[in-house]
Amino acid sequence: MELKVTTLEGKAAGSVQLSDGIFGLEPRKDIIQRCVQWQLNKRQAGTHKTKDRAEIWRTGKKMYKQKGTGGARHGSARVPQFRGGGRAFGPVVRSHATGLPKKVRALALRHALSAKVKDGSLIVIDKAALEAAKTKALIGHFSGLGLTNALIIDGAELHGGFATAARNIPNIDVLPIQGINVYDILRREKLVLTKAALDALEARFK
Repeated sequence: MELKVTTLEGKAAGSVQLSDGIFGLEPRKDIIQRCVQWQLNKRQAGTHKTKDRAEIWRTGKKMYKQKGTGGARHGSARVPQFRGGGRAFGPVVRSHATGLPKKVRALALRHALSAKVKDGSLIVIDKAALEAAKTKALIGHFSGLGLTNALIIDGAELHGGFATAARNIPNIDVLPIQGINVYDILRREKLVLTKAALDALEARFK
């Protein structure tokens, strides 16, 4: 599969051959959904907590005598029935993470990349570099490329000026190749890959 390469200024910079094993698959929603759910589960904090009856500081004295009141029998005032008592079956601090095999994660990434190609939402640029870290200049470049909502993936190291200028632009994410993931690919309309990112992906799935 052949795709045209452009510069950040929108000029033609040749073409690149995309691997069918990475970008030419028929996207499967079930595999992509499993990976997205795995990512969302893993990033949940799980720090929500309520106090149960054992953690409430309150007197342990019996509320009133057992018999003769005409009311229900009660002992501790810490029980959930009373105002100020502990909560029954409340949330506890725990991990929400679920398991997903590495092979399924890798397959989901390839399906997400293929989905972007199928939708015509993949753009390849020669490099993501900017001489001066000026947000206004980068917005002008993005306007020429038609990028208003995009994820930009570069090589192992991001260009300092480019990353600095891009972080002030809403709906634009910039990640090194190590940070590429299914969720971020799908949450942005366009996926922009540099030649360095393509080479890294080829090496990863070789």
